[in-house]
Amino acid sequence: LTVVTLGVDDLDRAVAFYRDGLGLPTDGIIGGEFEHGAVAFFELSGGLALALWPRASLAHDAGLALGPPNPTELSLGHNVRSPAEVDALLARAERAGARVVKAPGPTFWGGYAGYFADPDGHLWEVAWNPFWPVDEEGNVKL
Repeated sequence: LTVVTLGVDDLDRAVAFYRDGLGLPTDGIIGGEFEHGAVAFFELSGGLALALWPRASLAHDAGLALGPPNPTELSLGHNVRSPAEVDALLARAERAGARVVKAPGPTFWGGYAGYFADPDGHLWEVAWNPFWPVDEEGNVKL
């Protein structure tokens, strides 16, 4: 897995949320000169990239009809080094325009986690897992 692409309703808003609100590095929107080409890429840890692409363009490229978004079909997970980092990242996401859908707290499996939905409704879990240490580069050690 090298790229996770999220379909978004408003590319400018989504870029602002992830770049300005969450602090993820990006070169901004590229490909706007092509029909269905405008996209933004963000470099994540471990060589993974996050792409934001208008939902209509993603549907067009895949040859599918554009349907309504459903945030319970997928969640993205971000593991951090401590419960305090969970709290801090959820607070930062909320300040940037996310909706906290589950306040952070202890989990049944012995960790600490919470969920937020980005402005397009994509569900993110922010978790501290005592069984999966996170290294200095942000990579999980299973």
